[in-house]
Amino acid sequence: MPRIACILNPKARDGLSVKQWVLFEASLKEAGYEIDLHHTQAIGHGMEIASNLRDSDYEMIVAVGGDGTVHEVASGLRGSDKVLGILPIGSGNDYARAHGIPIPRGKKFPDMQGAVDILTNGVNRRVGAVRVEGPPSPDHPLIPAPVPHSCNGEPISSGNLVRWSFLESDSGVTSAVNRMKTEGVFSWIGGQLKYTALGIKAIIGWKKQSGWIRIDDEPGHEVDLSGLFCMSQCQTFGGGFKVAPGAAPTQGHGSLVLAFGLSKLQMLAVMGPLEKGKHIGKWGKISMRPAKSMELRAIDSDGNPTEERHDPVLYVNVDGEAVITTPVSLQYYDDQITVRGAASIPNE
Repeated sequence: MPRIACILNPKARDGLSVKQWVLFEASLKEAGYEIDLHHTQAIGHGMEIASNLRDSDYEMIVAVGGDGTVHEVASGLRGSDKVLGILPIGSGNDYARAHGIPIPRGKKFPDMQGAVDILTNGVNRRVGAVRVEGPPSPDHPLIPAPVPHSCNGEPISSGNLVRWSFLESDSGVTSAVNRMKTEGVFSWIGGQLKYTALGIKAIIGWKKQSGWIRIDDEPGHEVDLSGLFCMSQCQTFGGGFKVAPGAAPTQGHGSLVLAFGLSKLQMLAVMGPLEKGKHIGKWGKISMRPAKSMELRAIDSDGNPTEERHDPVLYVNVDGEAVITTPVSLQYYDDQITVRGAASIPNE
C-alpha cells in the first residue's frame, strides 16, 4: 500500500475541514492509501511538520486545507524531491485551482472524489517559487509577529523575514484586506463575499502613500501606491479573483500586475473587472508583464529610497498572509517544488 502523510489544518473553513476530512479519509483508504495524519496546532506548524518529512519514505506529502496550509507544507518541502499533494478544504483554494484540482463550492464539495483521484492518477510538475524578504509584520494583540523558519533560508539583511511564495505576493489595498481578514473583520461572512466586503472597507480607509519601485534590472522610479501590485504564478487569488489572467505555475517567471495611482473611485470600480480578469489596461494605469524580480521601498524627504518602513505600515502578503512589510524584495527561482495536479491545468 502506498504511504502518504496528510497535514491537516483543523481550523480551515472555520473547522469544516475536520468534518470533510472524514469523507476524504474514506476515499483515500478505498483508493489503497496507508495514511498518517498530522494536525497543525499553530501558525507555521505546517512548515515544521513538512520539513521534518523531507527525508521520509512517504510517497507523497498532502496538504489538507486552504492556500495557507499549502503555503506552509510547500515551504517545508521546497528544494526536496518530495511530491506535494493537495486536498483543498480552505476559503480560497487558488493554488489547487491553478493545478486543476477540484475545489469546494460553498460548504459542499461536489467533486471530492476527483481531488482524490488526482493524487493517484495526476501529473507531477516541477514549478518555481518567489523568495520574498523584508521586515516582519509588527506584533498585534490578536496576531503574533511572524517568526523565521529554517526551511526558508537566511535573510540577506539582519532582522528581516524570508518567506517563499508559491501562489502570489501582493501589496497595497489587497494586503490591507488580508490584514483585516486575519484580525477577524467580517468573520461572519464566508467565501468570496468576505473579500469583497473587506476590499470596500480597505479602499474607503486607504491612506495615500508613495514608494520607489525597481523591476528586474531596470532603473527604479517613484510611484503612487494607491492600488496594488501582485507578483503571481497563478491567475487567481482571494478566492477566484482573476488578478493575473493567463498566468500558470509552469510559466518559469512571475506575472507582475501593477495598478498604481488609482483614485478611490477607480479602486472601487475595478473590483468587478478584477474578479473576471478584465482590469488589465483600464484607465491606462493597470498593466501586467513578465518579471523575475522587484523591489519596493519607502521614500525619504529628499525623494530617495530608504531602509525604513512605510508610515503607516505597508503590509506585503505572501500566499495570502500579511507577514512582511516594506522595504521588500521579491526574486523568482525556478525548480523549487514538485506538485501533483491534473493532467491538464489552466493556461499551461
